Amino acid sequence: MKKQIILKNGRNAALTLIVFGLIQFFILIPKFSSESSEVVGYLSMFVSMIFVFIGIRQYRDQKADGNLGFWEALKIGALIAIIPSLGFGILDTIYTQIINPEWSAQYYAQYIEKLKASTPAEQWAATLAKIEKERSFFSNPVMLFLVMTLTVFIIGIIVSIISGITLKRSGVAATQP
Repeated sequence: MKKQIILKNGRNAALTLIVFGLIQFFILIPKFSSESSEVVGYLSMFVSMIFVFIGIRQYRDQKADGNLGFWEALKIGALIAIIPSLGFGILDTIYTQIINPEWSAQYYAQYIEKLKASTPAEQWAATLAKIEKERSFFSNPVMLFLVMTLTVFIIGIIVSIISGITLKRSGVAATQP
């Protein structure tokens, strides 16, 4: 039953994140600024992580007889979070490498334009050099996948910690490390 709870809630979180991602990629990015897309992206990550909370609660109520320790909740939450994390990493990599390979260049052009307007002239060369280093890092599909996957996973861990604290109930399971 533990495996079913993890897989079901991980799948639901991944589907939520993928649907939001597709809406963002095909509707928001072409029509709105990159800042709006980033807000929607992070919002979708947090919304999808509601399934981490739901999964931990289901495990506590169905499998753990109402008793749940913090570490067990963290473990369940982390296992659930792995699924949408990988799904988002794959989706983002497919989008930026296959569907819209110009996305990175467009994003950096907007970012540089905005940064140039707010950076003092004497600091511009150093700032541009730093941005170019980051650009080569994010142009690597493996690094992009890892960063996107870890971003979602870290949010999942944060939600797991909060869920573990709020859903913890004393009993036998609660004393296990």
